[in-house]
Amino acid sequence: MKILALEYFLPSADPDLLDAYQAAQTRRMLDLMRAGVLREVYLRAEQQETVLVLECNDVNEAYEILHALPKAQAGLIAFEVIPLSPYDGFVQLLE
Repeated sequence: MKILALEYFLPSADPDLLDAYQAAQTRRMLDLMRAGVLREVYLRAEQQETVLVLECNDVNEAYEILHALPKAQAGLIAFEVIPLSPYDGFVQLLE
């Protein structure tokens, strides 16, 4: 199942700590990419928050993976998790 994960900074997060966790966060994301779980990574154009596309068995697995990221463990970020399904509009149009 494809999952869209929108990162957001927690209001209580200390901005000075974000950089301290960046290297560990990046290494973990690279591990997830190598494992085929993290498929795409983007930055939102209007702010420095990350958008991830994951391939997981279900939403619960996505939450477990995201909550294990170093910045999430440190209480700096959280994610809005959106399950995606294939678009079926073209099939409906052709029927």
